[in-house]
Amino acid sequence: MAEWLVEEGIGESRAVYVHSERILAACLEWHGQVQPGWVVDARLASRAGGSPRGTVLVDGEEVLVDRLPTSAAEGAVIRIAITRAAFAGPGRFKRAQGRPSEAQLARPSLTERLAATGTPSKTVRRFPVSGWDELVDEALTGTVAFSGGTLWLTPTPALTAIDIDGDLPPARLAMAAVPALADALRRFDIGGSVAVDFPTLEAKMDRRAVDELLARHLDGWPHERTAMNGFGLVQIVARATRPSLLQRASWQRGGLVWRRLLRRAEALEGPGIVELAIAPALRAQVVQAHIEELERRTGRRVRLIDTPALAFDAPHAQLVSDDRHAP
Repeated sequence: MAEWLVEEGIGESRAVYVHSERILAACLEWHGQVQPGWVVDARLASRAGGSPRGTVLVDGEEVLVDRLPTSAAEGAVIRIAITRAAFAGPGRFKRAQGRPSEAQLARPSLTERLAATGTPSKTVRRFPVSGWDELVDEALTGTVAFSGGTLWLTPTPALTAIDIDGDLPPARLAMAAVPALADALRRFDIGGSVAVDFPTLEAKMDRRAVDELLARHLDGWPHERTAMNGFGLVQIVARATRPSLLQRASWQRGGLVWRRLLRRAEALEGPGIVELAIAPALRAQVVQAHIEELERRTGRRVRLIDTPALAFDAPHAQLVSDDRHAP
């Protein structure tokens, strides 16, 4: 049976949609941020004249609100349904979005929101299937290998660009890339505008075959798309309610690496102190509250060690004896 499994991690909630022990889709949310699906009361902080748009503050985070009633004045408390989380991109910050609502106040967890879609969902201490670390690795490298080629995925502030590269003849390469492309869109939780650069196919019959195969593999995934043009370009548009794993890996890389280290540290078994070895450049991502939560969950002391020899993306967690660093 296909179902959503959710880990409530330290600093984040991560979810995988699993069927036959395979991750078909995934999503990631960081704690301390406004999440889509929440319904909250917030004070209207700003509004330009009679504009239907304004901003409210939710837990100190600024949320852009549209469809404001004409009667809503600055300082008024209004009920807001959050429709999109904030996106932090290079050189720009897209605020969370919401709109007025009459629904009951609610801050449902990720598990509850996934269950509301009609798919079985449950919270687990640890995913019973492998693949999360490999998924994060793919996001960090921006590459997905498939038989005969590679997808190169690059998020930009405007869209996610996906380039298809390989040694197969163009028509075969395009067809071979489709299953990997469809999987990547779901597994990385990609939304918004997506530009896919397939190999240029001269024959309309070949382009039509790719379009038909893409339609089959994306069936059931809400989106709109164009037919492949003569240059091999396909545009896909899907609703985006939170940053994709690719966007986290590209624009908030340190935070993603730090949280993955905490997940690995939490899973360590045996006696000793938890030692977290990190590159000095990763120190800026360290959150003391996260370390305290790791100590609470594991019942162990945590020691943080700056290790210049380590790569930024390759911190290490291990258990060491209490006297290892004794004078």
